[in-house]
Amino acid sequence: MNAPEIVVVAAGPGPAVALPDVGTVVAADGGADRAAALGLVVDVVIGDLDSISPERLAALEERGARVIQHEAAKDATDLELALDHALELGVRRVLVVASAEGRLDHLFASLVLLASERYAPLELDALVGTAHVHVVRGSRRLAGAKGELLSLFALGGPARDIVTLGLAFPLHGETLHPSSSRGVSNVFTGREAAVAVGGGVLLAIRPGEAAVAGSA
Repeated sequence: MNAPEIVVVAAGPGPAVALPDVGTVVAADGGADRAAALGLVVDVVIGDLDSISPERLAALEERGARVIQHEAAKDATDLELALDHALELGVRRVLVVASAEGRLDHLFASLVLLASERYAPLELDALVGTAHVHVVRGSRRLAGAKGELLSLFALGGPARDIVTLGLAFPLHGETLHPSSSRGVSNVFTGREAAVAVGGGVLLAIRPGEAAVAGSA
């Protein structure tokens, strides 16, 4: 995973994670509280401001952070607004830090959102709890550990002409469909894998450090 230019932090609890140094941190509403817990200095807060603590908001405004408030009756989640802001900034690489806890519909919406065609210009990665999520358009090289699980999911339509290297169950120009579980629980054979897709988009998910072959 290349070093991100922006970290987008979504609301919700999560573990302490090591993050690379970045120039800009964008908090999706209550993500400002999670960012503070991770030791990140927030540059931009965006959302309807219904989940950020009042004390955090006041402290950020006093420090000079940019606050972009939207109406509560909006047609997008706070995370979507934050990703749209990243697009507006013209960056290439974005890391999303999100929670794996809370509402299932919010978690599902976040994963679907990452694969949106609107964000095709971005190289998107996410930390969701302890899981690593990588959006694959074209080709990506993914770091891992020998025996670590990697699952591939097509979103928004079939992902065609998939070729993988460094996985125990290789794909050679094959197609994965959104309604299929065929891509679940592949395995790193070394410390790196390559995934290429000729058409469509994949989510490549490393479930977490404890998820290794034989643990499911």
